[in-house]
Amino acid sequence: MLRIIYCIYQILVLPILVFNTLMCAIITMIFFPFHNSKPIHWVQILWCRLFFYWLFIPVTVDGLENIAPNQSYVFVANHSSMFDVFLIYGWLPVVFKWLMKKELRKVPFVGTACKAAGHIFVDRSNARSSARSLIEIKKQLHDGVCTVIFPEGTRSKDGQLGRFHSGAFRIAFDLGLPVIPLSLSGCYNVQRKGEYFVHRHPVHLHIGEPVDISQTEDKNEAMEIVRQAVEKGIKK
Repeated sequence: MLRIIYCIYQILVLPILVFNTLMCAIITMIFFPFHNSKPIHWVQILWCRLFFYWLFIPVTVDGLENIAPNQSYVFVANHSSMFDVFLIYGWLPVVFKWLMKKELRKVPFVGTACKAAGHIFVDRSNARSSARSLIEIKKQLHDGVCTVIFPEGTRSKDGQLGRFHSGAFRIAFDLGLPVIPLSLSGCYNVQRKGEYFVHRHPVHLHIGEPVDISQTEDKNEAMEIVRQAVEKGIKK
């Protein structure tokens, strides 16, 4: 019975969430020259946090002390739900740029707003286009601006951590940036791939200690070190 009531509530609150999304997109597009400013970043943070507040989903975070002010990082996170994006955007206290799949560019308002915010779209089917995307993202990673990447490439179908791809680590190696593992727990239980209604389930963001992969000559070894750190931080 409670599940039915919660699903009905989601239908009723959906227009509010859509309105919040449109307002955030419009503000981001209007003030696109200031997309790295803290006020615009806080608008985007509020947009994502409202999803959790309106849906009564508890959020906890630890490891904030591992982020140094004005330092650029490559953040690497596991990916099992759309709510991973909301959790990271809402509670990671840095200005960052996503590497996003090109299909998201076509989403009304959201695609235009993401471009205005400086996020980079990637065509994974085209090696030359992917290389250009990496060059674009590298140009932005300075003065504390970071990037967040899902190295699995797509959402996990069963909530288990998948194989990592090398894109995030190529950026970190080329720019000499530290990598911070992000471990997201509970988002898979909130909304699995292909589901429309969400489940009320606690979520947690663990921000790991920075990994200096410049000290590791073997890129595959660096990937495995970070992957183990991400997996270790996921609450079972």
